[in-house]
Amino acid sequence: QVQLIESGGGLVQSGDSLRLSCVASGRAFSFYGMGWFRQAPGKEREFVASIRLDDGFPYYADGVKGRFTITRDNAMNTIYVQMDSLQPEDTADYYCAAASFITHYMTHEDGFDHWGQGAQVTVSS
Repeated sequence: QVQLIESGGGLVQSGDSLRLSCVASGRAFSFYGMGWFRQAPGKEREFVASIRLDDGFPYYADGVKGRFTITRDNAMNTIYVQMDSLQPEDTADYYCAAASFITHYMTHEDGFDHWGQGAQVTVSS
């Protein structure tokens, strides 16, 4: 059974940084890609960043380009997202996602079939 466990969330001030981690267990070796989505209170879940595990090619939402960096450690079955220059609008629950099949939807929920429980990130102004 596949499990995705997020960590690294917390409360920070505007302009601060955080790094989220997601460790995959189970059939992690067969994943095509992994990524991060977020859901703010009262809003729909939205894409943040994702990465192809074979070559490390990243994808970013426009609102986080230049501030967030996604990386992977295949040996550790782990992905990270380094979040810099955090703003109050980045406040959300951040979800790790994984795709166990080749997908062309690396920036959409439909491209992923495994999800973590979420990590809360709160950015105060």
